[in-house]
Amino acid sequence: MTSLDSPTTRPSPGGPRRGTGRTAPARPARADTARRRRRAAGLAARYVLLCCVLALTVGPFLWQLSTSLKGAGERVFGYPPQLLPHHPTLHHYTEVLHTVPVLHYAGNSLLVALGSVITNCLFGSMAGYALARMRFRGRGIAVGVFLATMIIPFESIMVSEFLVARNLHLTNSLIGVMLPLAASGLSVLLMRNAFSRLPREVEEAALLDGAGELQRFFRVALPSVGGSLAAVAIFSFVFAWDDFLWPLVVLSDPAKYTLTVGIQYLSGTFTDDQRVVAAGTMMAVVPLLVLFFALQRFFFRGVGEGAVKE
Repeated sequence: MTSLDSPTTRPSPGGPRRGTGRTAPARPARADTARRRRRAAGLAARYVLLCCVLALTVGPFLWQLSTSLKGAGERVFGYPPQLLPHHPTLHHYTEVLHTVPVLHYAGNSLLVALGSVITNCLFGSMAGYALARMRFRGRGIAVGVFLATMIIPFESIMVSEFLVARNLHLTNSLIGVMLPLAASGLSVLLMRNAFSRLPREVEEAALLDGAGELQRFFRVALPSVGGSLAAVAIFSFVFAWDDFLWPLVVLSDPAKYTLTVGIQYLSGTFTDDQRVVAAGTMMAVVPLLVLFFALQRFFFRGVGEGAVKE
């Protein structure tokens, strides 16, 4: 006969108790629900913020596009605003082409932008390589100087740059327009950070093979940062294409106007129709959109390569 106090009949201390199977999972379930609600609220707040930023950035572009497509009888200004054209037309684009030499102005802008791309890629990569891979006294000060050039507004040095261009007899010329855009601090810092991320073992292997400094730069380092070069090229092209103040100051011959100055010349001289001005503005923006969408893969890869390395 088995005793009542036998270990086979005694309830286990860690065994289930009455009611615990039902009440124990309640707290974890409520915690998981609250966590999911907080995550959903945070995600919704992010999307709301992104939609606000998208409206602020894309909204003016869509408004200009809508204005350029509106017919002659449709309102440009008024309340409530007319967001969509009732009778879309491309007449204003043809009017721009017949009023000012837009293609000639675009050719001038293209020359300036391509020159800026070439010089920034060349000088920016060489300066960035020197700051990243070479050891010399004052390297930190040089990096600080390049950072300072990004902080100082262009308007504060515009007069001195104009005096330099005038003393070099470069005023009223496309080379004079290109001169301040030949090298930027952003290009140098992007390339410096890209070269800093390269492993030194590759460069040391080239050094053991007898490669000189220029050979290591052109054959080893530069092909490894192609994404950053693409990012520098895109930034340089956009800055040169969109530049308005410096070409307006340094150029006096209408035949040498860039596209941005030519569009402003259109709005102040030939017409006061905002539809025509909006059409000219859209014609200036379209090449940038095409360039960005064509090279966005290289752009994002280049920004990743040029990220600041701590």
